[in-house]
Amino acid sequence: MLMEGFDRGVIPFLGLVMLVLAVVAFVFALLAREDAYRAAEKQSKTFWLVILGVTVAVDFFLGMLFLQIAGLVATIVFFVDVRPALKQVSGGGGRRGGSSSDGPYGPYNGGR
Repeated sequence: MLMEGFDRGVIPFLGLVMLVLAVVAFVFALLAREDAYRAAEKQSKTFWLVILGVTVAVDFFLGMLFLQIAGLVATIVFFVDVRPALKQVSGGGGRRGGSSSDGPYGPYNGGR
């Protein structure tokens, strides 16, 4: 009974989560410029589009757990390694310079 609920609830939910993550990673890879991949010294844009595209296809059509896990690893690598490097070279980093005490209108000097 427990395995039946697991097979009907948790497994499909995890499959959906993996599919959504792969689609989001594919869109981010698609939107990044080709020269940003070279500047960040990462694999080419085509490489990542193929890897993530195959991951989306496997997650959507096949549902083979081993291939889904391999695709999840590729998706995680893209999110934690490639995407931050692309953002850094493209000038899309979260910080715009300055120190951590800067406010929205300039540096905060503590009322001095």
